[in-house]
Amino acid sequence: MTDLEERFAALWRSLAPIGRDATSGGYLRYSWSEAELACREWFIEEALDRALTVEPDGNGNLWAWWGDPHAGDAVVTGSHLDSVPHGGAYDGPLGIVSALLAVDVLRERGVTPSRPLGIAAFTEEEGSRFGVACLGSRLLTGAFLLDRVPALVDRDGVSLSDAMTGADVDPANLGPDPDRLQRLGAFVELHIEQGRALGAHTVGVASAIWPHGRWRLSFTGEGNHAGTTRMSDRHDPMLTYAYTVLAVNKEARLARGHATIGRVAVEPNATNAIADRVTAWLDVRAPDQSTLDELVEAIRGRASERAGRDGTMVAMTTESVSPVTTFDPSLRDRLAGLLDGAPVLPTGAGHDAGVLAAAGIPTAMLFVRNPTGVSHSPAEYATDADCAAGVAELATVLEDLACR
Repeated sequence: MTDLEERFAALWRSLAPIGRDATSGGYLRYSWSEAELACREWFIEEALDRALTVEPDGNGNLWAWWGDPHAGDAVVTGSHLDSVPHGGAYDGPLGIVSALLAVDVLRERGVTPSRPLGIAAFTEEEGSRFGVACLGSRLLTGAFLLDRVPALVDRDGVSLSDAMTGADVDPANLGPDPDRLQRLGAFVELHIEQGRALGAHTVGVASAIWPHGRWRLSFTGEGNHAGTTRMSDRHDPMLTYAYTVLAVNKEARLARGHATIGRVAVEPNATNAIADRVTAWLDVRAPDQSTLDELVEAIRGRASERAGRDGTMVAMTTESVSPVTTFDPSLRDRLAGLLDGAPVLPTGAGHDAGVLAAAGIPTAMLFVRNPTGVSHSPAEYATDADCAAGVAELATVLEDLACR
């Protein structure tokens, strides 16, 4: 094991226990929860140990700086610390740990940034608590409108504003931060690969993010007694929901896109009662915008047609949509050249990097090999050797962008 592998493993172990569920082995690091706040404290301590200046922005994102951020044209790296329910360890935190270690590597190389060098830890990237993916970066860039904030409530009825207030963060400062954005000259996010396209390669470079979005499906019917209501008299929204799940799978396969219903809530959720409401959340992704639009409309049509037959109703509400994001071609090609011709590949997963790219900031992504291809699961994995290689490659990129 190399020295950098050992240091990666040691720093990784210091973060790994926070928010891990003992039963599933996955992580419960929801934004503004006790576990995620502990991760934030860990980040602040590690940044201060490296003599970096730490500051939050009004949206709860954390920034650690080497140099004066107000000088402008800053180079920033980083990712996020929150998780999906029972998610893997690497999605997000790998980019944070790698960024901190890349600073160490740069200092060991004896280089000093000629541009401000920052590490960002974005909040609510997964959207697991308040339903909007990349919320911290969307608020920062103005991609998420402030008038929608009051509707952001978690499954326990806690609003985003109350969650922030409970963490001693003032929600009155939420919203676009154009001054901060103007000081950013480039952003590079390192992330675990979510798939197995890298093969024999340790590190790859992203070309683009598929267009994607989330929709809420509300199926309503007539609640009634499970034992006394004749089958012919029922208006059961669960039937409409079940049909829609199958239709989602079929339409996605026909369109060569990805569509998933992975979350559902049933009311009254009783064994001996016919449901009166089923709420489901739909995730759709596709290689291009027209395919995404056609797939969403096909799903909407299938759900509505079935509702008519079941005597139920269905409403489909858009929660978030991200268009195709093509990363800065010159920056992408520069990174691929620096990394000895690392493969360039697209991704179906959304990232804060995509939000910043859409806001006009030159942005790129690096992927570290994932031998299982599994993500958003406890089985998500990368070797210490590959992670250390990712740190070294990230340091090379940051040296080229910020130290010359």
